[in-house]
Amino acid sequence: MNGTAPQPRTPAPEGEPRGVALPSSVDEWLASLSGRGALGALLSPSPEEQVRRGYGHTLREIAQQPVTWIETAARMRGLPRIGESLDGASAVVFTGSGSSVYAAECVAPCLQRSLGVPVSAVPAGLILTHPETCLPPTGPFLVVSLARSGNSPESRAVVDWLLESRPQARHLFITCNRDGALATSYRDRPDVRTIVLDEKTDDRSLVMTSSFTNLVLAGRALGGNPEACEARALGLARAASALLQERADALDAAARSGFGSVVYLGSGCRLGSAREAALKMLEMNAGEVFTFAESYLGLRHGPMSAIRPDTLVVAFLSSDPLVRAYERDVLAELDKKALGARRVIVGAGVPPGVVASPDALVLECGALSPGADEDLTLLDAVVGQLLAFFRCLAGGHRPDSPSEDSVITRVVSGFEIHGRNGSR
Repeated sequence: MNGTAPQPRTPAPEGEPRGVALPSSVDEWLASLSGRGALGALLSPSPEEQVRRGYGHTLREIAQQPVTWIETAARMRGLPRIGESLDGASAVVFTGSGSSVYAAECVAPCLQRSLGVPVSAVPAGLILTHPETCLPPTGPFLVVSLARSGNSPESRAVVDWLLESRPQARHLFITCNRDGALATSYRDRPDVRTIVLDEKTDDRSLVMTSSFTNLVLAGRALGGNPEACEARALGLARAASALLQERADALDAAARSGFGSVVYLGSGCRLGSAREAALKMLEMNAGEVFTFAESYLGLRHGPMSAIRPDTLVVAFLSSDPLVRAYERDVLAELDKKALGARRVIVGAGVPPGVVASPDALVLECGALSPGADEDLTLLDAVVGQLLAFFRCLAGGHRPDSPSEDSVITRVVSGFEIHGRNGSR
């Protein structure tokens, strides 16, 4: 399953960010960032010193994403039998825990369109407690488990229960950890297939960053057309490289702007990336910054009351004209009511004057593919990661291990798994 990343030293196609030379290795890429603004200053100390200061793993894992996306797309193309998992499946269920289920929410809507069968994103815990409400009632179906470590107790318990109770289900695991339980415990099962991503994506930080975006990219490869997947990864790598090189300082300033809470807005698949961005801010700041994610239209039905004068509003703006029209109406309503503090707008082809705030930070990601919103989930995630990372440093926390009292850990600690009949 090993794939070798191409050496993408070619001019950017029309519509993609220009002036950004794509890296061929993580170390080369990090060296190119050194000395550039806020990120460069943090990268200047030795890797060992960065780790000693408590941010080295997180910074490397955020910054390495353009390289790893290219590698993941190449790896997925090298797996010609991947489509066999879908043969005869009348539905697909993506599942995971924590950030992994938000990755599933980014993937499921676009795969339903490309595969032409129902595709859902379901938390592993919900399958464990209420399987009859969230699994297909009839017919063969594919369960795709997304996982960084593959050691989450509920994820393993769900697989065990499904193998015993739902023989019509087949399984595909996409994980970042070759030594985890998902990758090692089911090798002899003919109804289970496993894809292990490059070990670089098995983030060592407490929070998931490059593991999240690479799981999204790998999940989307199930839609077929590997050439398109590689082209998508190249375009996204260019856009993310430009973001890291040119807009990290602006995000650093936004992170230090004194907000006390953040609301993240997204529509469709980008509600998944909004939820992930909200989780990153919450995790990396030890719960000190209140966050929530909502759809634009859902915001009107009560959640708008939670936007305080010190609330940062991060808006992932759709590229679909109809969806964007609704979203702009909501942003205009926030401006009219003078709700919230600063705005951060993320999108492709963002029109001028999308918000009235003179200090709004607009992050233009360039013209991407016709399904730009599906691609933009990865760039949304990078923006969310950088905002959370810089706010964490400004608050005096250590991004690699912000939960000083171990309230949360890198892998959820084991807990008792209860049987459906009350047994243990």
